[in-house]
Amino acid sequence: MLAHIIPSKTRRKVLQLFYQHPQEMYYLRKVVREVDEEVNAVKRELDILESAKLLLRERRLNKVFYSLNKSYFYYDEFIRMFAKSSLLASAIYKNVSRLGKIKYAVLSTKYAKNISIKEDEIYLLLVGTVVIPELTQIVKEAEAQFGREINYTVMTEEELVFRKRNNDPFIWRFLKSPKIMLIGAEEELSK
Repeated sequence: MLAHIIPSKTRRKVLQLFYQHPQEMYYLRKVVREVDEEVNAVKRELDILESAKLLLRERRLNKVFYSLNKSYFYYDEFIRMFAKSSLLASAIYKNVSRLGKIKYAVLSTKYAKNISIKEDEIYLLLVGTVVIPELTQIVKEAEAQFGREINYTVMTEEELVFRKRNNDPFIWRFLKSPKIMLIGAEEELSK
């Protein structure tokens, strides 16, 4: 899907690497290994992204490190875009028919930004009739890449309506926090 918006395959891979690991810093050779592209192509893209102020460049001893510029004007928009191409989101899209009848699939932006959450918070909310064993397998595979447990909650539409109507603090805290809609419309979910 991103190929239509960002035609350069190398640039897509570099952006994906940085936005799916927003806390990390990378040097040129590490980026080359991670994205599996030619060094000259990667260097050119890093230079372009740095000149656009999307990446920050920092010299340490004999290496130049790159990191995301979290003050970049479109930072949040890119975080949302690349979260939708993460392993977890891609697996949900790919297996949506095997997962049951999903009305809403929602990621917390804390997942996209790779921020630790509290014990009573979640990274993923699924609403509908969900096949739990299929979802469990998808989440387990995504956890290996994510590096920690992915807390999630599954509920029926009726339970969601009931919890919203009764001002359940857990559900309202999630709904009021920044989120990324994978399936369904945010306006419908929040009303």
